[in-house]
Amino acid sequence: MSDAEESPLGETEEDGETEMEEEEEENPNYYAEVESMQQESKEDDTVAWRDSQEEGEEKEKKEEAVREETVEKAGTAQEEVAAEVQEETTVKPQDITETVGTLERLSLTDPQSVMSETSPKTHGGGELKHSLPSELSSSLSSQIEFLDLELTSFEEQQMSSPESQSSRELGDDTDRVPQDELGQERRDLEPGKGETRQEKRVSYLAEEKEVQPEADIPKDSLVSTTTEDILFQKDESASVCPLTMTWSFGWNSSLPVYYIRDTNQRVLLYASAHTAVIYDVFKNSQHHLQGHPNVISCFCISEDRRWIATADKGPNCLIIIWDSFTGIPVHTIFDSCPEGNGIRTIAISRDAKYLATISDAEMQKVCIWRWTLAVETPACTLDLPKEYGFQNYLTFNPTNNKELVSNSKTQAIYYLWYEEGDILTHSAPLLTEKTFNKLVGKFSQSVFHLNLTQMLSATMEGKLVVWDVDRPPPSAPTSLGLPYIRPCKLVHLQKESISVLTTVDSYIVTGDAKGHIKFYDHTLSIIHWYSHFKLSSIRCLSFSKTPATPPTENSNYPPDCTLKGDPFVIRNLVIGTSDATVYHLTTDGTKLEKLLVEPKDAIYAISCHPYQPLIAIGSFCGMIKVWDYERKKYLFSRVFEKGLGVQSLTYNPEGAFLGAGFTEGTVYILDAMSLENEIPEPFKYSTTSVTHISFSHDSQYMATADVSFTVAVYKVKVKSGKRVWEYLARLRSHRKSIQSLLFGMHLDSSEPRLLSLGRDKLLIEYSLLKSYRDHLEVLDIHRTDQGSYPTCMIWYPPLIKERFLIISNSNYKVKLFNSTTKMCRKTLLGPVYGSPIEQIQILPVKTTVELQKRYLVFINTDKVGLQILPIDGNPHKTAAIICHPNGVAGLALAYDGHYAFTAGGPDRSVLQWEINLSQGRVTPPCPPVAPEILLALSSVDPHQLDRRRPNLPKCVPQKQ
Repeated sequence: MSDAEESPLGETEEDGETEMEEEEEENPNYYAEVESMQQESKEDDTVAWRDSQEEGEEKEKKEEAVREETVEKAGTAQEEVAAEVQEETTVKPQDITETVGTLERLSLTDPQSVMSETSPKTHGGGELKHSLPSELSSSLSSQIEFLDLELTSFEEQQMSSPESQSSRELGDDTDRVPQDELGQERRDLEPGKGETRQEKRVSYLAEEKEVQPEADIPKDSLVSTTTEDILFQKDESASVCPLTMTWSFGWNSSLPVYYIRDTNQRVLLYASAHTAVIYDVFKNSQHHLQGHPNVISCFCISEDRRWIATADKGPNCLIIIWDSFTGIPVHTIFDSCPEGNGIRTIAISRDAKYLATISDAEMQKVCIWRWTLAVETPACTLDLPKEYGFQNYLTFNPTNNKELVSNSKTQAIYYLWYEEGDILTHSAPLLTEKTFNKLVGKFSQSVFHLNLTQMLSATMEGKLVVWDVDRPPPSAPTSLGLPYIRPCKLVHLQKESISVLTTVDSYIVTGDAKGHIKFYDHTLSIIHWYSHFKLSSIRCLSFSKTPATPPTENSNYPPDCTLKGDPFVIRNLVIGTSDATVYHLTTDGTKLEKLLVEPKDAIYAISCHPYQPLIAIGSFCGMIKVWDYERKKYLFSRVFEKGLGVQSLTYNPEGAFLGAGFTEGTVYILDAMSLENEIPEPFKYSTTSVTHISFSHDSQYMATADVSFTVAVYKVKVKSGKRVWEYLARLRSHRKSIQSLLFGMHLDSSEPRLLSLGRDKLLIEYSLLKSYRDHLEVLDIHRTDQGSYPTCMIWYPPLIKERFLIISNSNYKVKLFNSTTKMCRKTLLGPVYGSPIEQIQILPVKTTVELQKRYLVFINTDKVGLQILPIDGNPHKTAAIICHPNGVAGLALAYDGHYAFTAGGPDRSVLQWEINLSQGRVTPPCPPVAPEILLALSSVDPHQLDRRRPNLPKCVPQKQ
């Protein structure tokens, strides 16, 4: 019987580890003695095993021949074990538990005996055999080798032994440990043996490189081997997160939109809240670059459209560089502006080697980063005086990545970077009306001239300032040869304000406030213009990276403005305008297409249809858009007259009407499918913004609340066989803002009931049956809090017989009130994620089985989250994620509970979140852990494991 079978299971591993630590302190050469003993024991076992074979076998072979045979078998065994490990990764939890138990029994025995039972041996015939039964050895070989490699010192002998070479390689294939870290740890434990260990490790690595199959060698990273199409071809597996962003409606029109793909594709890049969105127009698909904790303030893209740099403003601001082909963040710069508020503008050099940023602090700082070296500090910095104004535009010289230009509304600055000494110099001459004896205007954008010796700055007066650039000779010392610029000419190009200035090919391009796009040559002579599109003010222009195709007989390029009238050949381009519209212009044929039409002002109103996958989005610009959120398709919209900003939206329970409240107090009732008026004239009984709209369950009543703390009720009446909405009554029932307006049903009848909750800590119920024209009857008034104020209210689902109201307050508490007596029955701790809950909705259910397992969705200042019901104060039953860093303005749920929608208010976006409840819990699970790691965790002291393997997950997945 082997030692493994004779070893009692009652002995614990902790005692053995304690004794080992004591011996290490007393004898520094402990490992050397143990290795010597293990080597002697191993040689005895090998001789005994070989004597039991056939008498005709050879007993002595050269070491080199044995090694070659073992290497050949190791390659085959490695492939087999790799296949077995692949199968192990898909085993069921109960199978993993049984395997863990088996390994626990084995790991409690002597490591040498376990190894002698499991490691492959080599005899004269060159065959590999296992002493363990075949069914056990085939399933646990790789795990035991992994355990031996990581947790015992016996593998040092195996490294130099030809018999154990293949098992060592198999263990490394199962879980590769950084060899430098592992070797360094053992050199720390064994003084004086560093050189010997290093030589053995290098010898082993050389042998492993020869043995390892070609397919298993990681040659290049995904970033270096991918193609442009991989971003939208990736197989999106089911997410394990409870909330996953799947779509972004709207975009930040204050920032540019870039044209990043054009070969058989039409792919755009734009910003939406704290996410950069890569949008494939033809596939109607989005890929989200998520990682910023704050709203993205600026971003740029390299000339080859490969690298994207995004930056934000706010606490813990970041700069992230992304690979646009894969969506992988290749480098992150943390605390890029510790003394300021974030990054105001960013630029990337033409060769994509350098980044330049200007901070958003009161004292702005210009930084140049060698981001390809993965550094956390800038190569050089320069503090700008306050007199220069806030620099809000920055760009590199396309032909020299050591030169930059930036401008504020009043000052243009030229920069020259001396890379040898990492010195950034600048020149910023003051330009006034006396310089040219003419009005110059405010600067918009600046670029380098095509002749490489001048700079151009566009102004809001339709003029162009031409600067001469005087560069010192390369041999001049920095202290004597500082560069400078001087204004030499003021060119009045046009009457309209120039909002965009850029260059493409051999042209200087401008976009103005009237929506015109004009092209000039290097002498500022106009070559062509597009003025018949009737666009709003141009906000950005982005040209295709593919040069225009030369004209042919089938081409239809427009003629230029020269006397010859040659075809004006230019690249296709994407146009972004101030009204949040994005166009694509195909220059061959002059075809203009709308790609995006989004709200240009804040979005506070969203509502989901009660039984169809539709969402209505209302903006302060007076636009209501309806989307099919499953197909991601825009359906129809309506733009109201100027001055009418949409503040609130709600579908009635039947899905036939859409109630809309506006910022100036008007209330519309619209047809849900056409957005046409359902009433001859809108209701105008308030002079302030209508913040809440609610319908009764039978759609017979509609109630509204406004900023003036007033509740108004409207009722349906039948006249001439038609349903007609009429005003009933209104009452100023609160002294502070109304937080919630809620309809319900009486327990003993189907009559609707109406309740309102105010910041004045009052819960008021109204009697609809006793109300009449111009008189709204109050049924009762209850005080909900003493010190804190309530924030929202919702009906508690019928998990028990007693009916409750859930009221959340500003002190992170959740209170349950009896729906009839208004008595507070329980006070519990609510979700604590930096700010109190602002809105709650109960997740709808689809089957009767789900009635006993309910969830609620909540939002606070900047997050959206889920909580498992019933509410019991357990913080581990909630999860939240940042959705709108500048504030969440609204929440809506899909009719089937698959999606939640959040409105971002000032960031002009609505985000769609997929709700995943398949894990049976709300808290995000631990990262996936391979079965071999689970086996190691079951038999090793966690403290020892964390010390030896710092990259190993420190958590074990919960059992399903």
